[in-house]
Amino acid sequence: MQKKTKNSSAKSNNSSQPNILYFHVDNLGQGELGCYDGGLRRGAVTRRIDQFASQGLKLWHYVTEAQCTPSRSALITGRHPIRSGTHTVSFGGEEGGLVAWERTIGDILSDAGYATCCMGKWHIGAEKGRFPTDHGFDEWYGIPRSYDECLWPEDPRYDPKRDPVTYTLEGDKANGIHENKDEQLTLELRRNIDREYEKRAFSFLRRSVRDSRPFFLYYNHSMMHLPNIPRDEFKGKSGYGDWADCLLELDGDFGKMLDLLDELGVADNTIVVFAGDNGPEEMVLYRGASGFYDGSYFTSSEGGLRTPCLIRWPGRIQANRESNEMVHVTDMFTTLLSLAGCSIPADRVIDGKDQSAFFKGQSEVSAREGVIIWVGPHLHGVKWKDYKALFIQTRYFFDPAPPLGFLKLIDLISDPKEREPINHQYLPTWVMAHCGRLLKEFQESVNRESLIPAGAPLDFVPVRKVPKAA
Repeated sequence: MQKKTKNSSAKSNNSSQPNILYFHVDNLGQGELGCYDGGLRRGAVTRRIDQFASQGLKLWHYVTEAQCTPSRSALITGRHPIRSGTHTVSFGGEEGGLVAWERTIGDILSDAGYATCCMGKWHIGAEKGRFPTDHGFDEWYGIPRSYDECLWPEDPRYDPKRDPVTYTLEGDKANGIHENKDEQLTLELRRNIDREYEKRAFSFLRRSVRDSRPFFLYYNHSMMHLPNIPRDEFKGKSGYGDWADCLLELDGDFGKMLDLLDELGVADNTIVVFAGDNGPEEMVLYRGASGFYDGSYFTSSEGGLRTPCLIRWPGRIQANRESNEMVHVTDMFTTLLSLAGCSIPADRVIDGKDQSAFFKGQSEVSAREGVIIWVGPHLHGVKWKDYKALFIQTRYFFDPAPPLGFLKLIDLISDPKEREPINHQYLPTWVMAHCGRLLKEFQESVNRESLIPAGAPLDFVPVRKVPKAA
């Protein structure tokens, strides 16, 4: 019998609609947390996250996109970012992002009666019509793009009168989004921004429970994105510098969120997902760790694509379970909607697989056997089970990425560092039949529904071809 979380109350089980907390971590390598063989070896014990890992399902083969923008788009739409025109990270001054046609998890859960809140970085559209409140979220506070923009004011050649200025944004569905002109994204604001996220998120959770509404909190913590500068209460706490202090900060902030769920009596009916958006930082001052695998974000390496993912739902998802079965970030869209009793959109291509049975332990096998790898708009390869076929290979952020000129087929069990093509006595080129099938299925889906180009106008609608009657 599964042990209940402390302070849980009977009222947490009265609703047939589970609450959902998606705690999204920025640039988290698989070698950072104690429960993924990091922790002490990264200079900081991640006590609360490690404890949480023992309360549910730990995934070792959780595959994301290579960059922030595409991963967030994939999560929120259940679609490969190459379909949505969101395949490449967006920078200041660029237009684009999700078009109005896209249907997000926020849209669907809001229609199902959920209170919805996005807190923190959005990074999939920074103009009217593309904000979280235009895509199903009741409220939002955060930044439109990336935390490195806090470094702009430190650059002696930056001119705020000439160059773009990043402010925090906030608003709701009724009143729209506005810039906080007194909150420019500076180093000091970045240092303390998670404290503001927490205050607002806690208010949202308390209001939702008070009003007896199921909630979906999409909470985007700023760590471990550069620059890693800890808040005062964590400065020097690890004894191993700012990066390790920030890891302690992440652990502490997540623990406080779990404590609030207990306090409110809703922990037993809340699905909590703790997951990264892609592999680790590569910039030297803030370099993360990919653990058992090699690589960093912005690449097709396993280290760049695999990130921690922990899922807890007491009484429904078995505690202390782990798996190396493949799950892709798009699957979270489909699975969370399914667990909430919502229908998956049938009027568009959805790439996410429903992992409900796998998550709940009704199946030991994932609903997914493979995934196509893009880095930006470029096809780098295909993963199928424990094999990986690469046409382009990159390991670290600044690696050049010319085509290999030949197919490189890797066995990730015997060669997890992806050093060389398979050269043992069995040459399983039969694997390419499965990889080729996945590529063919993708192309057939593109023939049915056109891709949305990057930078597409807000009102762009992809062309859908209705199959001819037999």
